[in-house]
Amino acid sequence: MGLKLSYSLYDLSFKHPFRIAHVTRSHTPSVFIKLEYENHCGYGEATLPPYVEEGRESVVLFLNKLVLPKQIDLSHPFSFLLYLHSIEGNYFAKAAIDMAFHDLWGKLMDRPVYELFDLDQNNTPLCTYTLGMGNESELIEKLNDADKFDVIKVKLGGTNDREMIACIQKHSNKSICVDVNQGWKDKEQAIEMMEWLALKKILFVEQPLPKENWEDMIWLKERSALPLYADESVQGMSDLKKCSKVFDGVNIKLMKCGGLFKAKQMIEFANQNKLSVLMGCMSESSCGVSAAAQLTPLCQWADLDGPLLINNDPFQGIEYGEKGKIKLKAENGIGVRIKDKGMFN
Repeated sequence: MGLKLSYSLYDLSFKHPFRIAHVTRSHTPSVFIKLEYENHCGYGEATLPPYVEEGRESVVLFLNKLVLPKQIDLSHPFSFLLYLHSIEGNYFAKAAIDMAFHDLWGKLMDRPVYELFDLDQNNTPLCTYTLGMGNESELIEKLNDADKFDVIKVKLGGTNDREMIACIQKHSNKSICVDVNQGWKDKEQAIEMMEWLALKKILFVEQPLPKENWEDMIWLKERSALPLYADESVQGMSDLKKCSKVFDGVNIKLMKCGGLFKAKQMIEFANQNKLSVLMGCMSESSCGVSAAAQLTPLCQWADLDGPLLINNDPFQGIEYGEKGKIKLKAENGIGVRIKDKGMFN
């Protein structure tokens, strides 16, 4: 019996309305998949925020057309992934298949994925806790949720950026990094804000300008007192190769690049080219972030707090240690267990 694929449509619901520079939303549409082979199951996730090009229909169409192998050759486990990633586009769908395949591979080998990659489970970075935009009472409530984390990521790019930072620093002494999500529209606004943020001892600034604005980003990097991280500007390796002249670091996400197989290649390239790596996520469940966490021993930062921002996580997986440090468990595969047993019925 060969690989068997099934999928389930799901809405991940936020605990608080999640507001960034471009949109506010209460939930995120997702497609969860299950790969079955020889009495083992591997799980994957495609989580689809409204601002990305792919959606549930395109993911399901991809899954229904995908040709699965009849058997897995454990001596050459990546042959299927090489085929998968030879297909153009469909990065979110490929990410779901890729992480499910890695989960299945680990279970067949009776080892965690990070061990299969020969990575040290103790060499993991701190994880940030994300605060969406909000007023003072909303920010105080979210800060309470972030109590065990030493570093928080604040979403900026609105009309009250300074007020939000001032409010947070009034009520907390946690370290802060900021994510602008392309919200500052010109280099003059960006450099003015970054000079002010430097005075506030912000750690780094993520994606301050629109993703296609490479020339202004170069101008900004030459003048910035703070490290600049790329997010929307980078999807795959071709974008990453531009980054060393434009950014100090990069946010790599499984959903953007198509899964663990490609993300590992990108992280290794970034490390070789002196770019710091933030292992990030969309608004994902424990399934997606547990997969991404397998690569965090190669990263300087993690932003894998997705399960903490939702109230209906269908999986159990990732854990956070002291100060928010990523904990990699000695569980086979990507280290997740399904809570919603009826999801794939």
